[in-house]
Amino acid sequence: MTDTSSLIPPGFEPIEAGGPYMQNNGPLYLLHQGGVVKFGFRVERRHINPMNNLHGGMMASFCDMLLPLSVHRKSTEVGQRFLPTVSLQIDYLAPAPLGCWVEGEAEPLRVTRSLVFAQGLVRADGVPCARVSGVFKIGPAIPTEVVG
Repeated sequence: MTDTSSLIPPGFEPIEAGGPYMQNNGPLYLLHQGGVVKFGFRVERRHINPMNNLHGGMMASFCDMLLPLSVHRKSTEVGQRFLPTVSLQIDYLAPAPLGCWVEGEAEPLRVTRSLVFAQGLVRADGVPCARVSGVFKIGPAIPTEVVG
């Protein structure tokens, strides 16, 4: 793995979330300042497709983390609950080339008794590259040792 720590924008800190799968595919970074919640990562060689752009599967994995992790930080109702994905829709808007900084922001749209609806936008070096929306089941409390 390449050391990208010197290439991380100011204010972003590494976050451990998503279990072993995301630990192997990350690291992901979090910027949480007041009401601002952003997640990001640097596109490395292991993340790309044959065209030297971020692989769609990695973008999907990032989006599948972006929405529930943002909801955890923006919703008092489900802040510490596991939010397994029911549905995830992604519109791929532009490529995210090797070396670029991918950053996303998301908002909970609605929290019901059993579901959370959320949407977000992902940018690659400031250019919108994916629009995402999802539905998540409100699951059990997350054990404190794994809260991301």
